[in-house]
Amino acid sequence: MATTAPNTRTTFWPYAIIAVFVLFAGYIGFMVQQAMRTTVDLVSPDYYKQELAYTQRMESVARTAALPAPVELTHDAAAQHLTLQLPPALTGQAVQGQIHFFRPSDQKLDFSLPLQSAAQVFSTRKMAPGYWRVRLDFSAGSQVYFIEKELTIR
Repeated sequence: MATTAPNTRTTFWPYAIIAVFVLFAGYIGFMVQQAMRTTVDLVSPDYYKQELAYTQRMESVARTAALPAPVELTHDAAAQHLTLQLPPALTGQAVQGQIHFFRPSDQKLDFSLPLQSAAQVFSTRKMAPGYWRVRLDFSAGSQVYFIEKELTIR
């Protein structure tokens, strides 16, 4: 009669599996807590006002694109001047507005000039060479127009 001795050897695998589950649950609990504490502000407080301004801007861009002739902005590097010519359809109307010169690489160089007539010449002698964005925001009659052009001064 042969008797077998009971296996008294212990294994660590059940404890390791339980430890992995506990650590994983702790990690998930920590991540949920961090996600609940994080504030996510996707909407600005004056969202409606900004949306209306954006809608009006898009309407003025579409109105400008619908003009029978484009707004001409010509840079003469030799003479160092910039010529702005509004379409002939707007001549004879009272034109008011601003022309904004934006330098994306240096905010200190940004400046604005008033738009005084349908044809206007600006000197570029004091403008730094490089890339500029020219935004023309004007009204003629009772309509508002907007156009943005790119300009490189060498």
